[in-house]
Amino acid sequence: MSFPPLGFPQPQQAFSMDLQNDAVSKPIAVIACIALALLYVATLYAPTFLLRLPPPSSYTNFMIRRFLCAVVSTTLSLFITPFVLPVQTRDFACILGVYGVRIDHMWQALVLPLALTSLMYAGSLFLKSLLLFDFWRQYAFFGGGLSFDSFKCALARFIDWLSAISSNVLTWRNYVVAPLTEELVFRACMIPILLCGGFKPYSAMILCPVFFSLAHLNHFMEIYTKQNYRIMQAAMVIGLQLGYTVIFGSFASFLFIRTGHLAAPIVAHIFCNFMGLPVLYSPRSGIVSLASIMGLVGFLWLLFPITGPGLYNDRIDNCSCWQGYCSWREQIRISYM
Repeated sequence: MSFPPLGFPQPQQAFSMDLQNDAVSKPIAVIACIALALLYVATLYAPTFLLRLPPPSSYTNFMIRRFLCAVVSTTLSLFITPFVLPVQTRDFACILGVYGVRIDHMWQALVLPLALTSLMYAGSLFLKSLLLFDFWRQYAFFGGGLSFDSFKCALARFIDWLSAISSNVLTWRNYVVAPLTEELVFRACMIPILLCGGFKPYSAMILCPVFFSLAHLNHFMEIYTKQNYRIMQAAMVIGLQLGYTVIFGSFASFLFIRTGHLAAPIVAHIFCNFMGLPVLYSPRSGIVSLASIMGLVGFLWLLFPITGPGLYNDRIDNCSCWQGYCSWREQIRISYM
């Protein structure tokens, strides 16, 4: 008996207890995923085009309305998905396991993917360290020094900064609402559907980012108006955004499939939103480019070891998770006999 190449678990074998194998056809799986993506986007515009509500009085109210719409569409997706999947149980804990919502191995799911993702931003982190060092050097040059009072002053400024960003509606969008709702819909819901439909893990890693990118096409009109209705400039901006979402979506899908933990792609999503696009070059220091290259090499070298399924799941007896970790370890044991 052989196990999947590159360490991917067999997704179909885990359905033996609570799901029926291959009960969802590939066309139905694709249609269901497209429907979930359209539902996510259409719900954002439902208050204006469907409910005919008046425009919000402020940008903050507009974003709060968007947050509520995203929560509603995500809740509907979570409710619809078990009806698409051939679920044979009503056990709530089992259904949460299908979505990758687990509390076991939580620290691994939070720390290890975050450390792996940070390697892609080695150049950016190094550049930020240089800027922070310059700030402290200038502060000391103007008589600040490194005293207890200066530390308290810096801490007070940091607390004021946290207070300011916590009240910013964009902070809630980038670091709370978007990561949670998008990962629940485009990873937790879609990947089980695709794997149950017979798609291989690599295929699911490609398809999910496509649906993820299509859901971001709604930004085209917003960018189009900002570019003074210049379609080429808007197309270039949206093309860059779509390319980035495809790359990140593939990585997030990889994390979800490998770890079986929804927390893994969520923490990576939050970190990437915080960092933005990675810095590959800085005119002030060539070391930034070297740090970027070293970080990329380290990322590729540790990609599979850090996401090894054995680090995130040890339930080899009576396991009903769709990721197939029950059979994954058994296959390895048999292959070495």
